[in-house]
Amino acid sequence: MTAPLRRELARVLPYRPFQIRFWDGTVVPATLAPAPSFEVRSPSAIAHVLRAPGRLGLGRAYVEGSLDADDLDEALAVVDTWAPPRLGVGDRLRLLASAAAAASTRRSRRPPLELVLRGERHTRERDALAVRYHYDVGNDFFALFLDSSMTYSCALFSRGARTLEEAQQAKLELVAGKLGLRPGQRVLDVGCGWGSFAIHAARLHGVSVLGVTLSEEQAACARERVAEAGLANRVEIRVADYRELREPRFDAIASIGMVEHVGESRIDEYARKLASVLAPGGALLNHGIAALRPDDDASDDAFTNRYVFPDAEPLYLSRIQLGLERAGLVSEHVEGFARDYAITLRHWANRLDERLDDARRLGGSQRTRVWRLYLRGARLGFETGYTGVYQVLARQPN
Repeated sequence: MTAPLRRELARVLPYRPFQIRFWDGTVVPATLAPAPSFEVRSPSAIAHVLRAPGRLGLGRAYVEGSLDADDLDEALAVVDTWAPPRLGVGDRLRLLASAAAAASTRRSRRPPLELVLRGERHTRERDALAVRYHYDVGNDFFALFLDSSMTYSCALFSRGARTLEEAQQAKLELVAGKLGLRPGQRVLDVGCGWGSFAIHAARLHGVSVLGVTLSEEQAACARERVAEAGLANRVEIRVADYRELREPRFDAIASIGMVEHVGESRIDEYARKLASVLAPGGALLNHGIAALRPDDDASDDAFTNRYVFPDAEPLYLSRIQLGLERAGLVSEHVEGFARDYAITLRHWANRLDERLDDARRLGGSQRTRVWRLYLRGARLGFETGYTGVYQVLARQPN
């Protein structure tokens, strides 16, 4: 059954920095060693790739379990860097015919975890669905790989931190320092997560904080953590969209890891809204992942958009700054932390791998596979210059 496909693969791919092992035990060997091995465990994997050629099909097969790799890191590096040769029409047809024969009559159904949202992007209703899909996996699942502060953004290793906990505290303090927090100030934490920055700012800098998130589960956990820290009188956690805010002006605003969910169509609205609730002379710290390659194919992000962050849309740094400037804010400082995020993601991936049984119990085997793949793919993006992460400090003119 697999013999024609194996022959075609060996013929049209004379250079193969990987091995392919099929469910019947047969192998298309690598042309150099050492090389990762892709394990095609079922004809269903081939059916997925035929239905969605490229990374989405490969991702579906991996999530389903019909495709695996002996070294996931090396396999991802091959997918990211290896460019197959251009094939003529005849070669493509023969390869497709042999793949279809190997897949036989097997139908590929999308794994049930895959989410395809409908309707206009970045409406309040759709954004709420997207955020809850990601975060309502359960707080205990995220606790498997995050640090004790439950900080879910880039940690700061480049200034001497040795552990993930130290690096996250260093990042939180860096944000507080850039904002120039002083006792008695009112601070808005947009996309507050599990409350790590709100707790840090209130406890160490004496400010009052309103944190907003779209996830009910996240908010419940954040409120518990605030109460445990004895800060319920100074930190409020609210389930709300940033567009719903009708508050007196804040002295400072922190937006950490939230702008990625705003989108090109809403970035100006986002900036205007935050500017409208920022007091004269007040500071805004926008911390977020940014796209770096204008010519890259957006379809490469299809897996992340359907299995991890629905509707996630990292924008270019210049576009984020343009939005802030259009809203009347003045940029004062920009700093990048791509290497720090790569290290952070390595820590998260290692921590998850150490607790795979717990992850499968809490999130299921398919979701665990999604996260093992995502954390490594995201790290690779920062290492190779596909994505960056930046802090932009802007100020409301007096």
